[in-house]
Amino acid sequence: MRPVNKALRLIVFIAVASAIALASWHYTRPKPLEVELAVITSGDVEATIVNTRAGTVKSCQRSNLAPITGGKIVKIRVKEGDHVQKGQVLLELWNQDLKAQRELAQRQLTMAQDRRRETCILAENAQRESIRTQQLVEQGFVSSQRFDDAHANARSRQASCEAAISDIKRAKAQIHVSQAGIDRTIITAPFSGVIGKISGELGEFTTPSPPGIPTPPTIDLIDDNCLYVTAPMDEVDAPKIKVGQEARITLDAMPEKVFPGRIRRIAPYVTEIEKQARTVDIKVDFLHTPADALLVGYSADVEVILKRKENVVRIPTQAIRQNNKVWKVDDNHRLTELSLETGLSNWSFTEVRGGLKAGDQILMSFDQDNIKAGVAVQPKPQ
Repeated sequence: MRPVNKALRLIVFIAVASAIALASWHYTRPKPLEVELAVITSGDVEATIVNTRAGTVKSCQRSNLAPITGGKIVKIRVKEGDHVQKGQVLLELWNQDLKAQRELAQRQLTMAQDRRRETCILAENAQRESIRTQQLVEQGFVSSQRFDDAHANARSRQASCEAAISDIKRAKAQIHVSQAGIDRTIITAPFSGVIGKISGELGEFTTPSPPGIPTPPTIDLIDDNCLYVTAPMDEVDAPKIKVGQEARITLDAMPEKVFPGRIRRIAPYVTEIEKQARTVDIKVDFLHTPADALLVGYSADVEVILKRKENVVRIPTQAIRQNNKVWKVDDNHRLTELSLETGLSNWSFTEVRGGLKAGDQILMSFDQDNIKAGVAVQPKPQ
């Protein structure tokens, strides 16, 4: 019996030791690293460039309006923020003297028209009398001197009629001159838009700008129905930009919205505001009139789409290391290093032409010291 008990005790001892060793290995083995992983998917990839400094929302039409002549402001028919229509009167200077001159010219026109009717009627009658006298001369009833007198009278009456017609034209011209003087004292809207700012007040005097001395405009009129964005692009990127290319517009005031646009113009020169950061200005139109009320002067960013590929295998650009290498998670949840063949790329995604397929998992961050080939990993909890 003793050898049996001894063997049994040996078996029990071996089993306990194995269990202790297994438990020790289980609790002391290195745990898988918690890392941020991404799954390779298919989607669109674009090659884009962005502006170097903030762009600006501008109006297609914006006029700083001021009267051509100087004078006292007697009427301001609008206020700041009002929407006005093309041709609407906005402001008027004192012009009673000019209106009086226009009224005088209109009365002179009326008198000239009355004189024309009178003189032309007499001219027609004298012409008929001349014709009758000529017939009588031919029949021998009157002398030729009588015809000469009648003919001269007819010509004189006709000249008076033509002079009266000239007086009418002169009176009409005088009305136009008076009206032009009145128009110089009135500001009308050259296009429909919104009043941005009014500088003058009732009773104040306004004067036109002397040569070389600019003065503030009286009314700032903005066309808020037609907007575009101007943005500076790095001179290195300028050769890649073409008129008609698609673009995306984002505004600091509305960071959650993206507005589609299209390049309308590329400046034919380089701006040298900063010697070490030379830029080329571009103008980008909104493809659709924004439903939101945009303010002229908003800061804006433009992302120009140079090229686009649809439904290709893509990888987050931040997952790519130097020399196009990535960390892939294999079937055993361990890291392996791969080299990629890449294509189109931007800040967000890069096209994968070889080395990975849709569904593969890759490592996104490399900030942990013990990341190396063969290390077991597990995704970080969401």
